[in-house]
Amino acid sequence: MDTIRAKQILKSDGVIEVLYEGAPIWIENVIDNKADISVINTNEKKNVSVNMLIEAN
Repeated sequence: MDTIRAKQILKSDGVIEVLYEGAPIWIENVIDNKADISVINTNEKKNVSVNMLIEAN
């Protein structure tokens, strides 16, 4: 995923499924090419590269 799309998802009113290493996540914040995420199943917080995020279809 690129930074522009990550920011669009963050601002979206809808629910858009995003995965990190196969796990569903919430995007909490995006700064430059880094995203603060929360893993949905574990509530674990991480700061990861945006290009590691995958939009599920």
